[in-house]
Amino acid sequence: MKFDVLIIGSGPGGYVAAIRAAQLGLKTGVVERENLGGICLNWGCIPTKSLLKSALVYDYFRHAEDYGISLSGQAKPDFEAIIKRSRGVADGMSKGVQFLLKKNKVEVLTGTGKLAGQHKVEVTHSDGKKTGIDSDHIILATGARSRELPNLRIDGKKIIGYRQALSLTELPESMLVVGSGAIGSEFAHFYNSMGTGVTLVEVLPNVVPLEDEEVSRQLERSFKKTGMKVMTGSTVESVDTKGKKCKVKVKTRKGEEEIEVDIVLSAVGISSNIEDIGLEGLGIETENGKIKVDEYMRTNVEGIYAIGDIVPGPALAHKASAEGILCVEKIAGHHTEPIDYANIPACTYTNPEVASVGLTENAAKEAGYEIKVGKFPYTASGKANADGQKDGFVKMIFDAKYGELLGAHMIGANVTEMIAEIVVARKLETTGYEMIKSVHPHPTMSEAVMEAAAAAYGEVIHL
Repeated sequence: MKFDVLIIGSGPGGYVAAIRAAQLGLKTGVVERENLGGICLNWGCIPTKSLLKSALVYDYFRHAEDYGISLSGQAKPDFEAIIKRSRGVADGMSKGVQFLLKKNKVEVLTGTGKLAGQHKVEVTHSDGKKTGIDSDHIILATGARSRELPNLRIDGKKIIGYRQALSLTELPESMLVVGSGAIGSEFAHFYNSMGTGVTLVEVLPNVVPLEDEEVSRQLERSFKKTGMKVMTGSTVESVDTKGKKCKVKVKTRKGEEEIEVDIVLSAVGISSNIEDIGLEGLGIETENGKIKVDEYMRTNVEGIYAIGDIVPGPALAHKASAEGILCVEKIAGHHTEPIDYANIPACTYTNPEVASVGLTENAAKEAGYEIKVGKFPYTASGKANADGQKDGFVKMIFDAKYGELLGAHMIGANVTEMIAEIVVARKLETTGYEMIKSVHPHPTMSEAVMEAAAAAYGEVIHL
């Protein structure tokens, strides 16, 4: 077999790169050992959002009287049906990727791919047979897996990772979630919404620790309001799984505490899948568990590229897709611009949602900027009040000298949709005054963006 471009891995980096390469007239192949769409589509982004939608619908039922609606019976979640729906959504999307690859005449090879030379890949199939493939360009897009701590080994039963959390057969009565990044916070929110007694443990001082501090504090308040126990500045020292329940020793600022739960969910980050893919044989450089690449995703070996979770930068699906497109457009000889990693948005789909892009307030100050900060609370938003979703705010940070939009940090309903406006505004180098003078529709949550910008310049109307 001979290809112009061969991609190992079909996640949101790999399959997007494959389709774009095919659109550009390159003969393209993809090697995938599991399911098309990778972890994101099958065991990450998509199925978790399905679970979280079920949680939101259930929350509406529980608070129906707040909207003037009486229910004859008490709503209760069918956990098995919720999990089944989530898996169905993921399966449907995976078939959609299969259709798109076929439509664009991308050849799919099922098996495990490994570099066998500068322009060679060996694919090992499930029956043990091997296929050798030649390709002018090889893109590594092998993704990542759950990171394991030495004292928190995943056994798939009592100590679980995100895969098991997506496919439990029974709703646990109690759960301790270790790590409050996007994965940990989303699962903590979901299981807490379903009725599980959830304890969320975070080693750093704030939940969602990469977010602006004000956003982190608001999310923690919202979590606690729903009955979740949140332990920041705390570490899990050990987990005893010998008995019926897990006995978890947690070290806190006040001392050590033992907590008994049915299940411990480890959400302490991810590890890149760079082992056993032939890097060493070709001398491909790595650093801190990531493959080193230049601004066009090229490794130090000509003709071999890497994208997504196996290279430096945030482990986000949309970042991987952007890298895949950039990579193949460069291969095809198009004029391309390196990705602006400072303008990649981050989203956490809890309730309330969290979204951000650019510098936090502290980071802007540390970078030496004189800043203007505007904040508009959802309590002052007509749409948020009408929706009964008053938890949250929009915070905008501007350079006081030139009006540059340095960052935006949001928490509340719909903010994962609203953040795209900020990404475009930053890409176009929009100033604060231009945002204030851009008429936003009323009533919408997005008005909070305009109002927050106005607040930074002392022109806010509804505060």
